[in-house]
Amino acid sequence: MMSSFFHHGRLVVAWGAVYLALGIFISETVLHDIDLDIEAYVTLLGFALVGWVLLIAFSHTRRVRLLAGTVNAATLANRQRRQIEIPFEAGEAFDMIDAAIRELPGVTAVDSARDSLQVRAKVERTDLYGGNASAGAALARLSTWRNQIRATITPNGDAAGSVTLICEPEDPAWIDWFLVDQGSNLENADAIVRAITRRIAERRRLETQAVRESATEKELTVARLNLLHAQVEPHFLYNTLASAQVLTRTDPARADAMLGNLIQYLRHSLPRTEDAPSTLGEELERARAYLDILAIRMGPRLALQVDVPDELRRLVFPPMMLQTLVENAIKHGLEPKPGGGTVWILARAIDNAAAVTVADDGRGFSLENTGTGIGLRNVRERLRLGYGSMASFAIVANFPSGVAATITVPLALQGAGVRT
Repeated sequence: MMSSFFHHGRLVVAWGAVYLALGIFISETVLHDIDLDIEAYVTLLGFALVGWVLLIAFSHTRRVRLLAGTVNAATLANRQRRQIEIPFEAGEAFDMIDAAIRELPGVTAVDSARDSLQVRAKVERTDLYGGNASAGAALARLSTWRNQIRATITPNGDAAGSVTLICEPEDPAWIDWFLVDQGSNLENADAIVRAITRRIAERRRLETQAVRESATEKELTVARLNLLHAQVEPHFLYNTLASAQVLTRTDPARADAMLGNLIQYLRHSLPRTEDAPSTLGEELERARAYLDILAIRMGPRLALQVDVPDELRRLVFPPMMLQTLVENAIKHGLEPKPGGGTVWILARAIDNAAAVTVADDGRGFSLENTGTGIGLRNVRERLRLGYGSMASFAIVANFPSGVAATITVPLALQGAGVRT
């Protein structure tokens, strides 16, 4: 209440002082030599001026109350200042404030300076009283008609920007003693703050949605990896147990060796937790146990050569991938070939990657080898899910016969802490 009283009183005093000064000037110059009794007219005109000013002041107060819900010195002021903290880096804060200002009704000119993080704009005030023909339009002659907006963004670290927003009449500050803005700058300031708040909330919503989608995608990826990992040829287990059963009656020593290798193979084939990745050394032990079982079954038809440096045995390597390549080499390369052949397992470090190759001198690519291709598709899919573009898989013809399959993964050694 006191705020509106002082606001109205200030306008009345300012216009009264102008009226008084103008009256004294006219009486001393124009009417000095004219004998007219116009005191009553001057008084009447003074009361009319005071009434007009009070009407404008009350109109301004009423509109401010509608906009802000409260009336005080800050809301009644023609010039509004806001300090907005935006939780994004200064460049993003600039984009937000620039877009918010450009969307204001009545904006006629926007001058943006991205390098200095400043935005300036001119805003025409909408006629609140329905046109010049209305009685209310006459009251609005004591109102400002053009406003301006200045926004300066101050970087606040790498992840925040502080915006100083000023909404004011285009006229100089002394004009506030005589004119009101009908709450237009209060409306502009609040509109910009709402726009910024909405944009920040939308940004947070999108980030939350992205995090949720990322978590869902991660869960799906883990599920797909587990499914791919579980797609192991079951006939190997059945055939091994059947062979061991036969050998227990004909060659117990070989049956015992086969079961020992099977135990070793199964030990390395147990499911792993997400926090316990496999290594090339562990995968090599699994593959050797598998090949030792087959060596008992195939006899001299199967030979194995391994060339894996000791330091690469600590290479973090996807589980079951080496096993898949070895199984393919046996199933499609050596078993169908009369006389069998050799399987090579090689590993080399190349720059920041490691290449692991499984080769054989079996039948190679031929029309008779018409497998389903599930194993190799699983290898490609698991590499894509686990490493993206940082890993690759290639399969080519070996010379003079057979196939060579190579998996290339980033060179990360278990226990090293960093990728070399």
